[in-house]
Amino acid sequence: MAENPLRTTYTVDSLLAVTVEVFNTRGYDGTSMEDLSRAAGISKSSIYHHVRGKEELLRLAVGRALDGLFGILDEPAALAGRPVDRLEHVVRRTTEVLLAELPYVTLLLRVRGNTGTELWALERRRDFDHRVAELVREAVTAGELRADVEPRLATRLLFGMINSIVEWYRPTGAGGPNADGVPDAVVHLAFDGLRA
Repeated sequence: MAENPLRTTYTVDSLLAVTVEVFNTRGYDGTSMEDLSRAAGISKSSIYHHVRGKEELLRLAVGRALDGLFGILDEPAALAGRPVDRLEHVVRRTTEVLLAELPYVTLLLRVRGNTGTELWALERRRDFDHRVAELVREAVTAGELRADVEPRLATRLLFGMINSIVEWYRPTGAGGPNADGVPDAVVHLAFDGLRA
């Protein structure tokens, strides 16, 4: 029997990539450690050597997505300049992070609050949304965005559009995720309708 190549090159990152794929296919609740062991081609004891269990793998996976999103809010273009320009940067970069971390963000968007880790992830997502909604409010107050669309609603609609990408987008060719012009399309559709 040929040995699984992952067995000899096993790392937490390679296990995490397999784990996210299995969680996205079977659901977190529908996945056992045996399922993860089989998919990774390693023993359960090898998994437990590096992580405490399935929930820690979930926390690492959704943490990766959340770190990418929160990192955007600390980028210079999100911190300085006109509010509408900062918001446009955040929307573009959120779309880019979603595309770059598609399986991880997909998993993040599917958590429902059934575990402590899921509750933590939902709270962090709400915090991210509140921070973006505040940026929308600043842009409305500055007269840069339409005042007839309530900022929380505008934020929900923006993220509804961005988050729906996980349902239909599949990377193509060597050009990578941005080859399809998805971030530009999101920004143009959103801001052509929102700018004052």
